[in-house]
Amino acid sequence: MSIVMKPTATKEDVQVVIKLIKSAGLKADVSSGQFQTVIGIIGDENKISFDQIKALSGVYDVNRIQVPYRLISRSYIPHDVVVKVRDVSIGGENEPVMIAGPCSIESYEQMFRIAKKVKEAGAHILRGGAYKPRTSLHSFQGLGLDGLKHLHNVGKDLDIPTVSEVRSEFDVEMVAKYCDMLQIGARNMYNQDLIEQAAKQGKPILFKRGFSAQIDEYLSFAERIVASGNRKLLLCERGIMPLGGSFKSQTRFTLDLNAIPVLRRETPFPVIADPSHGTGRKDLIIPMSRSSIAAGAHGLMVEVHDRPQEALSDANQALPPEDLGKVIRMSKLLFQTIKQSETPFTGDISNGSTHQS
Repeated sequence: MSIVMKPTATKEDVQVVIKLIKSAGLKADVSSGQFQTVIGIIGDENKISFDQIKALSGVYDVNRIQVPYRLISRSYIPHDVVVKVRDVSIGGENEPVMIAGPCSIESYEQMFRIAKKVKEAGAHILRGGAYKPRTSLHSFQGLGLDGLKHLHNVGKDLDIPTVSEVRSEFDVEMVAKYCDMLQIGARNMYNQDLIEQAAKQGKPILFKRGFSAQIDEYLSFAERIVASGNRKLLLCERGIMPLGGSFKSQTRFTLDLNAIPVLRRETPFPVIADPSHGTGRKDLIIPMSRSSIAAGAHGLMVEVHDRPQEALSDANQALPPEDLGKVIRMSKLLFQTIKQSETPFTGDISNGSTHQS
């Protein structure tokens, strides 16, 4: 349910609506714009009277939102949301953002060496894994806290924002302490407790789609981040596979380019594509990066390593730093070309209005 307040509604009017919602055992999500306030209801809407709300002073209209992910739907937030990671603005009419770095943090020296090249190439945010969710117990599991400290120090030394994956609830506060953005990986898309705990840190959340998750299912779990009071949400398409395994070993996963315009249509939050995990092959990263930007992605997340033969994880999908610059230049050029020509997006998505988070 979406409760639209009149432009003339007072703070007291808004509080009366919130009080009524809470009296029914529900929660309220308040979205205050420049001219109008919209209140969303979290919980079973059948517990509250539609007509009773509509009769309250200051209420302009009450709408039932049909999709299950009500709080992150365009029916509730029609304008594009711009998420800031320190001084980097992602979404809306901003140019594509590049998140790049090695799969795993192996040492301060390795992280600094790659990060310097990544920044020189034009990347905006530095990525690196400290807690690695690996299939095999015998694979490199990450440096943990030491890795986070390396990432934090490198980010500080080179003045570039950082992101790292949160593997469990026990890691949340530590990752939030050392990183500018938290990543929730595909394996943890269904982990409700982790999602809510991470969201409560108040930092931007890069939320990856699960391997076999339907889009409605994915967005329903993403909604938990906003329901926890955090609107700094980035959606990430990182490749899918059919239930039971992959089609064939030519690619690691199937990068679902269909999902990008669908996510843009369904939700106002920025959409990031991950062609590294989506293909598992460095020779496919450039063409799939091109395709992702053309489909409407607000940015890319790419694994980069200058010495892949020494990489402790995902060497086959690590792009050389010299190729990262090509991806960034191509992304900007493609974005500007699409913007200047006939835009592939219509309706609310291209109305030029943005909301800052």
